[in-house]
Amino acid sequence: MQIKKADTKRAILIVVTFCLLISSALAVRIKDIATIKGMKSNQLIGYGIIVGLQKTGDDDSVFTNQSVRSMLQKMGISIPANEDIKIDNSAAVIVTASLPPFAQIGSQIDVIVSSIGDAESLQGGTLLATPLRALNGEVYGVAQGPVSIGGFNAGSGAGTGDRIYRNHPTVGQIPSGAIIEKEIPSNFQETENITFTLFNPDFTTALRVANAINTNLSNNIAIPTDAGAIVVNIPKEYINNKVAFTSILEGFDVNPDSRAKVILDERTGTVVMGKDVRISTVAIAHGNLTIQINMETQVAQPLPFSEGKTVVVPKAEVTVSEESKPLSVVPEGVNISEIVRALNALGASPRDLIAIFQAIKAAGALQADLEII
Repeated sequence: MQIKKADTKRAILIVVTFCLLISSALAVRIKDIATIKGMKSNQLIGYGIIVGLQKTGDDDSVFTNQSVRSMLQKMGISIPANEDIKIDNSAAVIVTASLPPFAQIGSQIDVIVSSIGDAESLQGGTLLATPLRALNGEVYGVAQGPVSIGGFNAGSGAGTGDRIYRNHPTVGQIPSGAIIEKEIPSNFQETENITFTLFNPDFTTALRVANAINTNLSNNIAIPTDAGAIVVNIPKEYINNKVAFTSILEGFDVNPDSRAKVILDERTGTVVMGKDVRISTVAIAHGNLTIQINMETQVAQPLPFSEGKTVVVPKAEVTVSEESKPLSVVPEGVNISEIVRALNALGASPRDLIAIFQAIKAAGALQADLEII
């Protein structure tokens, strides 16, 4: 049977295309793993008052009372100092927001409002105009608008303690609730180079980013300075069009690398392993030790015609059981699939795996970083 050249070329083309698809599937854009140095977000904070609550606001918060009095006085309404005012329809909140880089005057950003008093719920409330300041004390925005909490807090109201909560009713959000009043100065148009900083610093990834830029532009303009930064010199043809040049750079594909790591979350029993995790051959025997204590109340009666009294005597019954499991050999893992298959064969639960990984690391058989969160 003869194979035609056309069929051979077609088969080779299919294999090459398949390999390219796999390669592109593993690659990510530079903009997804790095940011431009100096172009960071800035945190804003402010103190505000939410009104319009249905008697779910602050009751005994002194600062809320003072804030409402001060606000009314600025509006020309004076309240005698000895006059008590009801503030349960109002709540004092801290307003936070993140000012993105290149934000322009007049643009809008989302804000988060969080109760700092004893309010029960911010549902249905409206935040009054609140200045948002940076850490230098300057005002960069003003927030105002209706609050959305995405939940509720309901009760019988009869003092029975019956309540139903959904989500967190004392924290809310105002989408596009703040207007930018001042811009953050930027020297982007004045710089002669662009520096990318990796979200996860790694020497291999930094070198790959530089190679991707130099290969696609056919010019050695990208230089990795360390594990987290890549400096790119701007060519003369783009010196007056840096936005277009940056857009081109961010679109290049890179296969990022990372250290082998095992993440253990003891609070939830979650175990996450990276694809490069390796385990040397080890023997593991893991069993559960269960201690159960049952308290039983017994009555001790006095002897007939004695002056003794009937007493209640607690009696504790302790039962200890230990699960018996044979010693199992976990062979050296070539890839993560084999490691998972070997550990699953032990019949260990996720919380058992936390102890097993800690023991494997202590034995020096885990070729990965072990991080407990």
